[in-house]
Amino acid sequence: MRRIMAVFVVLALFLAVCAPAADPVVIGVMAPVTGAWAAEGQDMVNVVNILAENVNAAGGVKGRKIQIEEGDDGGDPRTAALAAQRLVDSGVIAVIGTYGSSITEASQGIYDDGEVLQIATGSTAIRLSEKGLKLFFRICPRDDEQGLVLAQTVIGMGCKKIAVLHDNSSYAKGLADETTALLRKSGLEPVFFDAITPGDRDFTTTLVAMKTRNPDIIVFTGYYPEAGMLLRQKKDMKWDVPMIGGDATNNSALIEIAGDSAAGYYFVSPPGPLDLIGAGAKDFMAKYQARHNAVPSSVWSIMAGDAFLALVEAIGNLDYPSAHGIAAYFHGKLKNFQGFTGSISFDAKGDRVGDVYRLYQVDAKGDFILK
Repeated sequence: MRRIMAVFVVLALFLAVCAPAADPVVIGVMAPVTGAWAAEGQDMVNVVNILAENVNAAGGVKGRKIQIEEGDDGGDPRTAALAAQRLVDSGVIAVIGTYGSSITEASQGIYDDGEVLQIATGSTAIRLSEKGLKLFFRICPRDDEQGLVLAQTVIGMGCKKIAVLHDNSSYAKGLADETTALLRKSGLEPVFFDAITPGDRDFTTTLVAMKTRNPDIIVFTGYYPEAGMLLRQKKDMKWDVPMIGGDATNNSALIEIAGDSAAGYYFVSPPGPLDLIGAGAKDFMAKYQARHNAVPSSVWSIMAGDAFLALVEAIGNLDYPSAHGIAAYFHGKLKNFQGFTGSISFDAKGDRVGDVYRLYQVDAKGDFILK
């Protein structure tokens, strides 16, 4: 009998040593790691990887490690569709991302068909959450909220003659339309409304046409690369009209492009990385800076971090994590969850609840100053 018991003990120890660890929970990050918005995408991946390392070092979630799968959408809808399909095929249950609204839109159907939950991080176009997709969420606000703040800010500045410029992308055109509609409700008809082409380097013709309308302010609803060039070329023309933008211009790369031409530029945005007051934000920023010798270039990568934290919260409260289980938890039980960017809850459409927009101005040193 003692020999038999000894055999059982040895067998049990063998099985304990050789038993496979619990399968990891696989979460995807789709981001523009290359292309015009690479600064955003690289920071998104960096933020999520640090947070995943923290969770895994603490033992994972219910004993399961978090495995991050990266997908580079290149800031291009066609590339995004391919990246999304690869992530679905890799077995992810949820995907964090992406940054641009048109890029997110190109991937929505693929994730929905693959029964993968998606949390957009910088995609603010209204129609993304008007399609009835049960597995779509976003951690960022919508353009109608941003348009309201942008219009109220311009009106509050006392501007009467307003030029509106966009780039025909889902995000920029939607924000321009929302802002213009709100201005018209206040009795202000824009004196100029037109579009530029993303990626162009010379906007002189558009600026000259705009200048003939003598606006009090330029409202630009596109992204930071073009905003930087517009500011530089406006200064070259010795035209000192103020310019204000939306949250897609909240990126430190704006200063690299515009140089000292950015001084005085306004933009509305959720609070930047150094202005966050949410739980653990300052400690995380210190850890990020120690790892990468810089803070994230904008708040959108921090939104990716909040998406990760919300996913971990849901997974930790489910018997078995699945896309539909996480979605049900987000809709029913995730209330006022404290992330880096503040309180997080979702409405029935998957949109984040709450006002997060603030007004910033670039000072003479190129710093973004919260107004």
